[in-house]
Amino acid sequence: MTAALSPSAQKVQDALNTRGFGHLQVIELPDTTRTSAEAAAAIGCTVAQIAKSLVFQGRETGRPVLVIASGPNRVDTKIVAAQVGEQIGKPDADYVRARTGFVIGGVPPLGHSEPLATFIDRDLLQFETIWAAAGNPFAVFHLTPDDLVNMTGGQVLDLKQT
Repeated sequence: MTAALSPSAQKVQDALNTRGFGHLQVIELPDTTRTSAEAAAAIGCTVAQIAKSLVFQGRETGRPVLVIASGPNRVDTKIVAAQVGEQIGKPDADYVRARTGFVIGGVPPLGHSEPLATFIDRDLLQFETIWAAAGNPFAVFHLTPDDLVNMTGGQVLDLKQT
């Protein structure tokens, strides 16, 4: 029998089930997956296969923006700002939790407290499978890049800072 998920990880599993992705299973690991490197080490995949969730905040509107990037990539925020029509900045942990319902290091691609403008790093599409955060710094789930695009409705862009 599988151990029960923590409330935040169960919230992600419920969102997956509701959105038609019940075949994807959230797992909680004994080691932290807060950073891309930690996640890759805990899972046994490459850092590039980690779909890291980064939350930004519109400087004028305060609107949350979700960027899902390949683990090693630094995001070119000018590209994201051009898409949302305003400058963006990094919010504090309280903002991230209030707007997504999750803590930094565990923000999943779906199941947020409110709809988020979402952008996906094109580099993630090169992999057969990727891993995403699932509600807390120990929870992850395995998915395909197509699953990610379909579950988020996110716009795929070249986001890597050069």
